[in-house]
Amino acid sequence: MSVREILKMGDPRLLLKAEPVTDFDTPELATLVKDMFDTMHAANGAGLAAPQIGVNLRVVIFGFRNSARYPQAEPVPETVLINPVLMPLSDATEEGWEGCLSVPGLRGVVSRWQQLRYTGVDQYGATIDRTVDDFHARVVQHECDHLDGILYPMRIKDFTRFGYTSVLFPELDPDDDD
Repeated sequence: MSVREILKMGDPRLLLKAEPVTDFDTPELATLVKDMFDTMHAANGAGLAAPQIGVNLRVVIFGFRNSARYPQAEPVPETVLINPVLMPLSDATEEGWEGCLSVPGLRGVVSRWQQLRYTGVDQYGATIDRTVDDFHARVVQHECDHLDGILYPMRIKDFTRFGYTSVLFPELDPDDDD
């Protein structure tokens, strides 16, 4: 198991636009994906973007059966998504609480497209093309924002709905540091 350090908000590397992946099914990409899953699982995350561990590539992973951080969320299949393209399927948006492994201990309400189609490839270069909604759509949008140097607090419109997880959601595991 290889757990990498997760960069925290304030690190300038989190603000960069990530570079596209051009080589697939390589040992380096396999190691990156494995390390990302190890890191995400160790932190009880719902997703992770390569820039969060200091790798400036357009790679995101996400997925879980049961999330300690989002106990009400429906399961999302474990996915490796490289060079993603997101296409909203309508103008409908939905507000929801978000946290981030790079912004530990905080949560905020962010508006996201309710339904979208995403395309890209996996680590082997195989095409991914899915239509998703609700929490699955939220997770994909959150992770893909990292590829463009956007952290969820940058999308918060109402700062009265932004604060410490331990205060807003005391029922969640106190050892869960987002």
